[in-house]
Amino acid sequence: MSGVRDAIVIGSGPNGLAAAIAIAQHGRSVLVIEGANTIGGGVRSAALTLPGFTHDVCSSVYPMVRATPFLRTLPLAEHGLEWVHPPNLVAHPFDDGAAVFLKQSVEETAAALGDDGDAYRRLIGPLAANADALMADLVGPFRFPRHPLLAMKFGWAAIKSGRGLAEAYFRTDRGKALWAGLAAHAVLPLERRPGAAIALMLALAGHAHGWPFVKGGSQRLTEALASHFRSLGGEIETGRWIGSIDELPPAKVVLFDTSPRQLAALAGHRLPPRYVKRLGRYRHGPGVFKMDWALSGPIPWRAVECRTAGTVHLGGKLEEVAEVERAPFEGQTVDRPFVLLVQPSLFDSTRAPAGRHAAWGYCHVPNGGTEDWTERIERQVERFAPGFRDLILARHVMNPAAMERYNPNYFGGDISGGISDFGQLFTRPVARWNPYTTPNPALFICSSSTPPGGGVHGMCGYFAAQAALERIRHFTR
Repeated sequence: MSGVRDAIVIGSGPNGLAAAIAIAQHGRSVLVIEGANTIGGGVRSAALTLPGFTHDVCSSVYPMVRATPFLRTLPLAEHGLEWVHPPNLVAHPFDDGAAVFLKQSVEETAAALGDDGDAYRRLIGPLAANADALMADLVGPFRFPRHPLLAMKFGWAAIKSGRGLAEAYFRTDRGKALWAGLAAHAVLPLERRPGAAIALMLALAGHAHGWPFVKGGSQRLTEALASHFRSLGGEIETGRWIGSIDELPPAKVVLFDTSPRQLAALAGHRLPPRYVKRLGRYRHGPGVFKMDWALSGPIPWRAVECRTAGTVHLGGKLEEVAEVERAPFEGQTVDRPFVLLVQPSLFDSTRAPAGRHAAWGYCHVPNGGTEDWTERIERQVERFAPGFRDLILARHVMNPAAMERYNPNYFGGDISGGISDFGQLFTRPVARWNPYTTPNPALFICSSSTPPGGGVHGMCGYFAAQAALERIRHFTR
């Protein structure tokens, strides 16, 4: 096998880099190949609007990087990574100028919920106290947990829909709305199970480690991962689009940080037709319509709690959020979308020139949708921050098609790697005992289309790497 690399990873998103690092940690030779000129997948930054403004092209807030058991063990601070923590992790305003919010402290969060405070303490308190143990057990493929009683307590709540849990635990609009905003991150109708699981994970990660930004932009996280990978002897090649696996140099294993459709397109001739057909049946969820703004000042939120929040959920009460989050699954559009807005420059002065600010927001839209949501998104921000549009110096817009062009993994603008309902949570991309393997023992998939799914946590890559290492060891026996 002289001259043959141990592994090649196609794609340099956080899962691809996590897989590459996990294999390189064992002294194996690894090459990462990226089609774009810049590595990072969904973790990149760019000057999308005006000179001096740094925008995160896709992801921006990273509760799971710090909460999950692989990436948090890496010495990324030694490679230039700095975290920025906003005082309020997330705020959710109402039309009357009030807002509910999530803080890192369970007690402070519960106290602000009024009559729902005790319910929040009962639901979250015991789980948050053991958040790291839960994450180690639950973020990955289905397996028997090392803390079964704790996992059962989590599971009893997690199997509910986002709306089902909100209505089971909370009585007030404040408590229900906070939970609705968290559950909307699951990219599922709020009535569909197990949407509560994502909301619980995000709340627990926030209480344990916060919802931080990366100082200087999300690209710095990618650069830190790449720097650590190279320190282990890894290689990265950019600007090389692969049309077929036959174009790759020799390697013992190949890992695909790609969508199932791309895996089939690149390596379908090396896989059984029945497996390729199953890959084609993989279900993707709604797309996103994303806007980035260069602003002349901070967003003038009516609710003061929003002015110190890194993330702001714009959707009003539970019933409104549920209605608009159901619509894209039915191919429908709405006038007042639920908008997830992030304002990093309030806490990181490197993101914009002095006195200026950068922000972005997106909403869920039908997969592959072509409608322009600019007016509706900005009107929704204006609803809670009168005068917002007067601050806009420049804007940058990405519809679902632009999202897919930016990253081919985002099929139809789906940034989550596929629907995470009960039918596809653990059986992504197809039902197999080890979901990261394929019928070809040398080919593996490590993208967010494998468990545990979407989000920047690297665990898809980590678990795929463990499967690939077994194959690599086969060559040395």
